[in-house]
Amino acid sequence: MVQRRRRLLDVETILDAALACIDERGRLTMADLAARLGASASSIYHHVSGRPEIVELLRERLVARLELPRLDRSEWGSQVAAYMRSYREALAEHPNLIPLLSEQTMTAGSVLLGYDRVAAVLGAAGFPEDQVMLWVSVLDSYALGAALDLAAPDEVWRAGGGDTPALEAALRAAPQGRARADAAFELGLEALLAGMRSRLPVGPV
Repeated sequence: MVQRRRRLLDVETILDAALACIDERGRLTMADLAARLGASASSIYHHVSGRPEIVELLRERLVARLELPRLDRSEWGSQVAAYMRSYREALAEHPNLIPLLSEQTMTAGSVLLGYDRVAAVLGAAGFPEDQVMLWVSVLDSYALGAALDLAAPDEVWRAGGGDTPALEAALRAAPQGRARADAAFELGLEALLAGMRSRLPVGPV
């Protein structure tokens, strides 16, 4: 009798399977993950400690793709804008991952170093220390929402019955699909950065 060869596991294989589960099901359970891998849950635990660690490792994967602030002498707003654009794009590829990332404390070293870079560029720009994490939270919230918008269907609003004339006129005038999402993101990003500049106690560095 020919024995079935057991699938060899490693961390990257587990993460690939976990992301596939999240993309397809909008959730991640160890039972679903074991079934996808064709392995036992216990064999997965030989490589990762559990679901929280898997989510943090997926967060690290995402951060590795971001254009983090360079901490050079270039204008802080352009660095933040580049960071936000890359953050939105990376999140939008796996929108079902967003709730999982939001529900647990960030602990991964490379992730915290990424946030340290953002905090450093804001501090160097002149934002008061007690406001830096508030602005980091605002940037995070905007990127998360914009990523979900980018992953939304082309037709977000369906109106045409005549009882919403202002909305219908606005929809006719606006770009559609990806063009609308991109234009909305850039408009909001411009407004966000302008608002941040207006709150600086001194001129931008």
